[in-house]
Amino acid sequence: MIKVQVPATSANLGPGYDCLGIALDEYCTVSFEVIEEGLEITGCEAAYCNEDNLIYQAFLKGLEYLNEKVSGLRMHVETNIPYARGMGSSATCIVAGLTGANALFHHKMNKYEIFDLATQMEGHPDNVAPAIFGGLTVSFMDQGKPNMIRYGVKKDLIFVTMIPDFEVSTKKAREVLPNQMSYAQAVYQMGRTAALAKAIEIGNGLIISKACNDQMQEPYRKKLIPAYDEVKTLSKDCGALTMFISGSGSTMMALTQQEEVADDLIAQLKQRYPSWDYRKLHATYDGSSDEVM
Repeated sequence: MIKVQVPATSANLGPGYDCLGIALDEYCTVSFEVIEEGLEITGCEAAYCNEDNLIYQAFLKGLEYLNEKVSGLRMHVETNIPYARGMGSSATCIVAGLTGANALFHHKMNKYEIFDLATQMEGHPDNVAPAIFGGLTVSFMDQGKPNMIRYGVKKDLIFVTMIPDFEVSTKKAREVLPNQMSYAQAVYQMGRTAALAKAIEIGNGLIISKACNDQMQEPYRKKLIPAYDEVKTLSKDCGALTMFISGSGSTMMALTQQEEVADDLIAQLKQRYPSWDYRKLHATYDGSSDEVM
């Protein structure tokens, strides 16, 4: 039996649309066991316990790449990563399936091959990069192939994670975006994205607060999250460095280096939105991993 662990991720981080991503210390764990025949899936909702399961589809893609087959498969899934909330759930499933297939057949693929296959399935590399490599990643496509570089993350940064009780689909979140932007907006985005990556690495709170502002996607996507403006104002009032939409939403994250700020913000939000899920997360340098059980 093989056990695979993949971290949750957050993409964009404000100005870094489709290129910045970070691995967080919340995990999806999947066990893979070859059986005589058939497919057995446990640990997830009945709707996902079939051949359409994204982890299983990624597992099959890995087998195809490796030119291998299995007689049957038993999978057990344990995850704390919410579905369709902007925390990389689909990327996590894809990476888990590919990693499981690779581990069962003696790690014939390196992580960059898995990165390529995962990007093919996901359609973009911003979530799969940190899910595989850990840390803060900057990724881009070149001649149809994904590329990435990894930054460190200051250990005292707390990602106050606010998960509403409703979904925002990635498809819908992309449909609300304009098709064009000006040179001035492009310059605005590039400067802040470059500065933000380094500021997160060294823990420069002043630059984080100034650089983590976006003109490209959040002004449009916030309309899909009715409480966005209120949460952003409250985050600032509580002393957070910044607040941004995680991926396409609906999850929002506030950044702080102070535990008391995180606790105060969560306490106030719980009074206003008691049905939401709140977590204090940290970045992790551990990307996808596997072990023999």
